[in-house]
Amino acid sequence: MDRILSLKGIFTLAFTLFSITFYAQDSFGGLALYTVRENMGEDAKATLQKVADAGYAYIEAADYKDGKFYGMEPQAFKAYAESLGLDPVSAHMGSVTLDNADQQIADTKAAGFEYFTIPVPPMGMFTFDPKNRTMGMKGTMKEFADILTTLGEKCEAAGLKLLYHNHDFEFKDNEEGVKPIVYLLENTNPKYVNFQMDLYWVTRAGADPVDYFEEYPGRFKLWHVKDMDEEGKFAPVGEGTIDFKRILGEKGTSGMIKYFVEQDMTWDKKPLEVIKISHKGLKEIGFK
Repeated sequence: MDRILSLKGIFTLAFTLFSITFYAQDSFGGLALYTVRENMGEDAKATLQKVADAGYAYIEAADYKDGKFYGMEPQAFKAYAESLGLDPVSAHMGSVTLDNADQQIADTKAAGFEYFTIPVPPMGMFTFDPKNRTMGMKGTMKEFADILTTLGEKCEAAGLKLLYHNHDFEFKDNEEGVKPIVYLLENTNPKYVNFQMDLYWVTRAGADPVDYFEEYPGRFKLWHVKDMDEEGKFAPVGEGTIDFKRILGEKGTSGMIKYFVEQDMTWDKKPLEVIKISHKGLKEIGFK
């Protein structure tokens, strides 16, 4: 019996190593799982398999509830993703508060993630106007920066890195004539707080990502690679109007370490179809 159990353990290890090697051969780039959120809600494990099959090497989570990622305990999520050759890199943790931060940080660490990413102003500061479909925030910029700094200090102590992810309003002047992104860049310590740049939303705001790379080098550790069609809507990577080759040429100045395909809405295409199109687009553009 002991020999049978031993052989079973060896087979399991061998299969895991084979899976990781197989998927790593042609895999590159990351996927923000928000793109396939409906599929993840229906069958997370099967969807992760399809993400690996589409050629992605790492992932960003966007679902954390009751201490679990997509219904899986943190360690179980990490083990399953890695068995497919998918490296958990970033987690969007929009429900974080100063009260639950320690637990959320511990769970994020246990799930194997490196980055604890804040997707919008946290703790009730984010606002959305459904009539005009515009985003914004309430509260002061100092309060916002202080919250990010406190969370960043907690992350740093736990061995994680905190990032803030932008939409368009951060790159526009607020009522005080201040661009929120500029305030945050100039009033946070890069030891504790850095940024995930969403290239679509920066472009949508009428700003140039490269200008910010040059003004604040090294602060944009992760990117969301999301294209824009001629109507301003989300599009698969390579099928829109954003000059990713030009932006990619400045990745060193940016400080970019890894990037994720994301498409919030896929219109007449299915999300699992779109991620394949975008992965092909990444390769043609020159992403590695």
